[in-house]
Order: sequence, then structure tokens, then C-alpha cells
Amino acid sequence: MTTRHVELFFDPICPWAWLTSRWLLNAAQVREVEVTFSLMSLAALNEGRDLDAGYRRSMDDAWGPTRVALAVENAGGNQDLADFYTAFGQAYHVGGESDRRAAAVAALASAGLEPGLIEAYGDDSSDDTLRSKQKAVVELVGDEVGTPVISFGEGRAYFGPVISPAPTGEEAGTLFDGLEAMSQVDGFFELKRSRTVGPIFD
Repeated sequence: MTTRHVELFFDPICPWAWLTSRWLLNAAQVREVEVTFSLMSLAALNEGRDLDAGYRRSMDDAWGPTRVALAVENAGGNQDLADFYTAFGQAYHVGGESDRRAAAVAALASAGLEPGLIEAYGDDSSDDTLRSKQKAVVELVGDEVGTPVISFGEGRAYFGPVISPAPTGEEAGTLFDGLEAMSQVDGFFELKRSRTVGPIFD
């Protein structure tokens, strides 16, 4: 069977992106799927927007984990980025470590990565690169959505899926098959229903 490729664009702080990433990794256990992890930036997306004070603070503090993730990718490539993301999510989303810098420190240690990469957290020199990555995602999917974004290639990408909890086993594979099929329809844009649960990480 031919390996199918999917790219996930994520911001490390987004719980919905985390659940989507776990679903894709679960799908890869039951389908011939290769997942590429790529960064986007909620902080860059929300620059200059009129947000309520609490969300503004969250977005201003969202640069740090993404800067560290970019430093990890630059130093070691996509697998290191994926490993960092898994470890960060385990600390921040699953483990409930609310201090994002502390979660990044724990993730570097858990993934066996260079601890000095945490210095990127407060270093804004990579922010223009993150802005460029975010701009590229907007060009793929539009500016009306956040994260996660998935792409099955050929320049077509979609926001979502928003799922809770992440499907496992054959259910994960079936969801992948369906979304990949829909992505091949030129006129397909959107499916949605009201969400009745929050992020379920177990």
C-alpha cells in the first residue's frame, strides 16, 4: 500500500491541536500514513487584534513555547520537533503544568534534547520566522481559522479536525480515510457541529 502523507500545522499551546496530533499518530498505527509536524503561531496570528485582556496575555505568552519548538527543529529536524511536541504536550496539556516555560524545560529533558535550547524562550530574534510560517499557513487555509490545520498536499489545507478525545485504533484510521477523501473534492470547504465537550486528554 502506498504511504499517504499528511502535514499538521500546530501551535504547542493549543489543546485542540494536541488532540489532533494524537489522532494522526494513532491513525499511523493502523494506516500507511506519514505525519509531518510543522509550526504555526497563534501569537503571530493574533498580533494587532482586539482581544479581551485574558486572551491577550495568553497570546503574548504564546511566543515562548513556539520559539523553543523552532529552535529544536532548527537544531535537529522534524523528528526532534515531533518528540519535543509530544513531551511538551504531556507536561502542559496532559500533566497540567500551567507554566509554559517550565513545561518547555521538562519537554527538552524528557525528549533528550539540548537543555540550552530553552534560551530561545525569551529571545524574539526568531519571531519574524514564525510570522512567515504563520503567513504561509494563512495562504493555505485563510485567516478565519486558528490551529490545528492539516494538509493532505497539493496546496489544499483545512482547519481541524476538532476532536475530543482523540480516536484510537480503527476509528482513527476511518476518520483519516474520510477526511483525506473529502480533501480531494474541490468544492468542499466546511463541516461543523456545536461542540459539547472540552479537551479530553485520557
